[in-house]
Amino acid sequence: MDPSALMQRIARHAEVGATGDGGVCRIALTDADREGRDLLVHWMKALDLDIRIDQIGNIFGIRAGLQADAAPVMTGSHIDTVATGGRYDGCYGVMAGLEVVRVLNAQGIRTLRPVAVAAFTNEEGVRFMPDMMGSLVHAGGYPLQRALETVGTDGSVLGEELRRIGYAGGMPCGAILPHAFVELHIEQGPVLEAEGIAIGAVQDLQGISWREITVNGQSNHAGTTPMHLRRDAGYAAAAIAVFVRELAHRFGGSQVATVGSIRLHPNLVNVIASQATLTVDLRNTDESALQRAEAELAGFLQALSMRESVQIETRSLARFEPVRFDDRIVGLIEQSAARRGLSHRRMTSGAGHDAQMMARICPAAMVFVPSQQGISHNPREHTETADLVQGANVLLDVMRKLADEAL
Repeated sequence: MDPSALMQRIARHAEVGATGDGGVCRIALTDADREGRDLLVHWMKALDLDIRIDQIGNIFGIRAGLQADAAPVMTGSHIDTVATGGRYDGCYGVMAGLEVVRVLNAQGIRTLRPVAVAAFTNEEGVRFMPDMMGSLVHAGGYPLQRALETVGTDGSVLGEELRRIGYAGGMPCGAILPHAFVELHIEQGPVLEAEGIAIGAVQDLQGISWREITVNGQSNHAGTTPMHLRRDAGYAAAAIAVFVRELAHRFGGSQVATVGSIRLHPNLVNVIASQATLTVDLRNTDESALQRAEAELAGFLQALSMRESVQIETRSLARFEPVRFDDRIVGLIEQSAARRGLSHRRMTSGAGHDAQMMARICPAAMVFVPSQQGISHNPREHTETADLVQGANVLLDVMRKLADEAL
């Protein structure tokens, strides 16, 4: 892998939606996303890839194999970002996939199976929920029409925005069924850097439960209302945040819990809040433990509602079971790292990725490289060039191995 070629692609693509502080804002189906897609398609054409776009806007660039009708080996990720994103999350996996193709072309290597590079729509779920939408629709886990009718946080409709930016493709979703899928990604966590390890062979991925909770109480004067007579939605929201934090510590293991958003109404310093809307994010690699955490939260909300004389409603935003990746592909990642003299370890992904959706329809796994200080979804997101290139070389090895497997 040519370090300069990979880094030039990453740097050039980071100019699309650049925020001026080293970060990138390229939210799904915005004008910046369209520009990023156009650049990606331009590069795919330069590599002589057969470009196909499906009805949810997923982009696939396919390099022909010796067996044209064989199921392809696919890699890729996403190019959309959060509002305060970095340049590597998602994009690195897509750019490295292009570099795999460039190396194969440059060396005149013909693989038995086709090789495909994918960029999935709306992985981040910032503007349209749920996240990982493009790969989920591709894998048959979410109805296409429901996705197209999704109303965004800004009131826009996903299907209309796809047409507006010119990426409402005609290929049926799921038309490409891969032989295998391998996603290369920065870790977005501190483990590899802290342990001085070059390559993470991702063996599983945490289950995710997202809920929006709305608490309805009663506004009243902050100075004249006795504490025991309050129906304080703000207090209830705070109690929920404390509860889920304590739940995560009590469960231990891989359990994590986060209250990432709280909105109060009327949101005034001298008025008891009449309404609070907050989100709870629960994650665990053990499905039964995740279900227990959900049940405990539900029980707590019921008791809190009675104790504080507030009404509490909940709405599921996303729910994905834990994923166990294909052990054989995880082994191929380890073998490549070992042959290249790179330290490696098996690990769990705490974040959601397109690979977890692709694992529903084909053998799949992920390669992680270190993230400096574990920082991601932040303009300070950084991975050293050497680490990026090492990960891309491992991806190249695994893709070649899988692409030459017999039909």
